[in-house]
Amino acid sequence: MSYAERFFYYPTCKEYDHPNDYGLACEDVVFANADGNRLHGWFFPAEDPVGTILHCHGNAGNISAHFGFVSWLPSQRWNVFCFDYRGYGASAGTVTRRGLIDDVAAAHSYLVQREDTINERLCLFGQSLGGAVGLVGAAIHALPLAGICVEGSFSSYRAAARFVTQRTWYLWAGSAVISRLLVSDEWSPKDYVGQLPDMPKLFVCGDNDRIVDCRQTVELFDASDEPKQLLRIAGGEHLGAVENESGDGRSTIVTFFNDCVAATAQVVPPSRQ
Repeated sequence: MSYAERFFYYPTCKEYDHPNDYGLACEDVVFANADGNRLHGWFFPAEDPVGTILHCHGNAGNISAHFGFVSWLPSQRWNVFCFDYRGYGASAGTVTRRGLIDDVAAAHSYLVQREDTINERLCLFGQSLGGAVGLVGAAIHALPLAGICVEGSFSSYRAAARFVTQRTWYLWAGSAVISRLLVSDEWSPKDYVGQLPDMPKLFVCGDNDRIVDCRQTVELFDASDEPKQLLRIAGGEHLGAVENESGDGRSTIVTFFNDCVAATAQVVPPSRQ
């Protein structure tokens, strides 16, 4: 089972892109998780920000391969904090399913201690695996968030493994065995999405996603409490909502985040004025 679990995690230390290549201002950040591991992140400040987004990335590479998915948000007046889970990139530690979930809480804790962020205007954006660990982390740690958006996220680890192995010619015959006997469903988001603190939720998926079955994201939407929204993109591929600048994905997501903080938009703590 431990070998099969590696199917979900492909961390590397390689640098794929750098914020300088995008002309983005960026602050290197180091913080600790609950186990004392040194975690690394990048904080992207916006001009006159309306809030801050905690970005939880997908299963492969590290933040240098994923920050591009959210590089457009600072221009929309949103600070963005990208971080690497334990064992990814420059972050210390060993990858574990529960560990990644706890690292989401550590990243949130770091953000609420910054003097240039406002706690009432913190939102979470999780993509693929990042949506799964972000949902569960927000639920079990009762993270105070203004809103949460997940894109291309699966409902259970077994369902995710079954979907991929069924589409792999040399694994399809054993996909049921692999998913049922070799993959644990522990900490699956379908079991926790209904336990999220009261907050707006946006679920995004493409119905041509070949990595995560769009129906799994819809299952998460169905299992969650109001207030909630679903954006299902016809012909959309995995994480295609934010890659396509001309589609409805980016505009829907940023409008969602803006609406999440609208009630607190004029409320600035005296110490941060």
